[in-house]
This record gives sequence, structure tokens and C-alpha cells, in this order.
Amino acid sequence: MFTALSNRRRRNVITYLKQHGDGARVRDIAEQLAAWENGLEIPEVTYKQRKRVYTALHQSHLPKLAESGFIDYESDRGIVSLTEESRQLEVYLEVVSENEILWGEYYVGLAVVCGLLGGAAWIGTVPFASVSGYAYAVLFAVLFGVSGLVHRRSTRRNRLG
Repeated sequence: MFTALSNRRRRNVITYLKQHGDGARVRDIAEQLAAWENGLEIPEVTYKQRKRVYTALHQSHLPKLAESGFIDYESDRGIVSLTEESRQLEVYLEVVSENEILWGEYYVGLAVVCGLLGGAAWIGTVPFASVSGYAYAVLFAVLFGVSGLVHRRSTRRNRLG
């Protein structure tokens, strides 16, 4: 699984298939991947850019994904489809836009903030010492609970396909 996902182009193939459905043509996949890799719109992709991606897909990436069992690749027809086994990959493909942080980083930051607040209260720093420990416990539980709900909603929204 990790070998299949170790290459950005193979991850992009899975992303494309999840977004565009099964039975995609290799030519269409190559065109979209060339656009993504070069930061272009599809009409702006040159023949050379598309051909470079197409060749790599045909010779290396699609056979590896097919060998791993994540796609069905009919090389003679140039058709690619996801298999049921590809569902296993979703947990490893966290989709994050450019202006977002990873949820793991968010939770570490939240834990640090909660730890600093608790530490400030523990050593008697004003005004943190005047808040009861129960209030901090409720505050932290609410923060992590709300964060978990937002995380769940975001994960569903960003799920590939």
C-alpha cells in the first residue's frame, strides 16, 4: 500500500479516478495530471507535457497500481478503473487545501495551548489561577469535542470522490 502511494503521480491517479469515476481513459488522466503538475488549465497543457506524463503512467505507474490491486488497468483499451481494494487508501489520502493545516498539527497545537493554560493556572498566574480546575476541564472537553466535530465534518467534505 505504501509503495503504491509513495509516488505523487500515483496518488494523483487515485485522486483523479475518485473525482471522475470509473472507466477513465489514460489520455484524460495524463492530461489532467500534466495540468496539475505544471499548474495549468487543461487547454494550456502542451503535447510534450501530456506525452511525458502519459508515457510514465503507461510504463510504470498504472502497472504498479494494478499490481497492487487498487486499479483495473486495461492497457490495450487504455481504460482505468478503481477496484474495491482502493477504498483502503482513503484513510491515507488526507486532502488539505493550501490554506489549511493538517489535523494532526491542529490537535498538537490545541494540546499545547491547553497545557499552557493549565500550567499557568497551576503555578498561580493571574488571572488563570482564579478559574477552577473544573472550569478548565469543561473548557478543554468542549474545545476538543467541538474540534472533533469540525474535523469529522471537514473529513467528510474533503473525502475524495
